[in-house]
Amino acid sequence: MVKHNNVVPNQHFKKKWQFYVKTWFNQPARKERRHAKRVAKAKAVFPRPAAGALRPVVTGQTVRYNLRKRAGRGFSLAELKEAGIAAKVAPTLGIAVDHRRRNRSAESLAANASRLKAYKAALVVFPRKAGKPKAGDSDAAAVKAAVGQHAGPLFPIAPKAARPAKLETASVDAANKAYYTLRLERTNAKLQGMRKKRAEDEEKEAAAAAK
Repeated sequence: MVKHNNVVPNQHFKKKWQFYVKTWFNQPARKERRHAKRVAKAKAVFPRPAAGALRPVVTGQTVRYNLRKRAGRGFSLAELKEAGIAAKVAPTLGIAVDHRRRNRSAESLAANASRLKAYKAALVVFPRKAGKPKAGDSDAAAVKAAVGQHAGPLFPIAPKAARPAKLETASVDAANKAYYTLRLERTNAKLQGMRKKRAEDEEKEAAAAAK
């Protein structure tokens, strides 16, 4: 609370406002610049997919994200071996490799191996020299049919979280009352010592009366 005969506060917030306000008038130009970079990158990697290398499907870390699936850094060596692809040949085919990754479950190994096999089946390998294909290159008909460039993501991961199965209320036994059972067991644990002492006292009184 202001005391005495002071001047009424009058802050001049309109002074030099342009020094305290941040503007983004360059957003449209940045948008065009990003688009130009994407087009240039797609032309540089043609006829390879513009989205980059194929990534594995991995599970998110921590309790917050462990129900979600996302794209990983690269396929493990075990997954490449399961799919029949050499680890040194995989990067030349547009497959990302992460030699540090380990498969903790058979499900992830099988899922990523099947992902690699599907990619390998749809893959068209252009020969380094036109008209002189080598072992592993696609035939002339497949190369001729692949005229365009794949623009979207390779084998996109559906953003679907693994949810537990819903429990129907009709399947729960109505006779088993969870809250009542917990309260009863908590009361029994609390009164255990008192009831034990009372029983011992009654036994001593009965023995004294018998004498």
